[in-house]
Amino acid sequence: MNGPDTGFHDSPAAGPERVPGGLIIFLNGTSSSGKSSIARELAVLLDEPCFHLPVDTFHAMRSSPELSAEQFPLMLKRTWMGFHRAVAGMAAAHNTVIVDHVLSEPWRLRDCLSLFPPQDVVLVGVRCSLPELERREQARGDRLSGLAARQFPHVHAHGVYDLEVHTDSARPGECAQQIKDFLARRPAPTAFERLQPPLGAPVVPPALG
Repeated sequence: MNGPDTGFHDSPAAGPERVPGGLIIFLNGTSSSGKSSIARELAVLLDEPCFHLPVDTFHAMRSSPELSAEQFPLMLKRTWMGFHRAVAGMAAAHNTVIVDHVLSEPWRLRDCLSLFPPQDVVLVGVRCSLPELERREQARGDRLSGLAARQFPHVHAHGVYDLEVHTDSARPGECAQQIKDFLARRPAPTAFERLQPPLGAPVVPPALG
């Protein structure tokens, strides 16, 4: 008796190419921009089961031994790289994944572009003005002072999105609804397809150390 179709099928011709999997809804914005709040609202709105994978959860899972000033940046980079691969793995198993991310360093986007099937990614820019970010940061009290300001010039520097939402003027639930409405009519090519390196350009994996 055959079991349920899980979506996985053996293919002897399968190579190293990124095969289509589950949808990756990729929310990018600075700290305090509202990404996690939008992701939680979106998870409730979506019709299919989904997983919200925030990078903060991965940082929280890491133990806290004392690290030198040289070791700490390397540990952060390893955490980010592991996070990217966890997202890729969940999507490869045909799960819908909501990611909230901070593309404040160029290598992070390059790493994601090399891992995620570009046709399966919906890249959403979560925009918020700097004065409002600073107000939220101070009100929260659980973020380093000035973190959003340091990230602000870099997070949206790549400039290409499938959709942008503005949390100055829209509540998280309203932004989530905008994203859900967009999913039914998302165009091609996707932002991730447009951001791919030119054909034949070498893909350089991020260095660890």
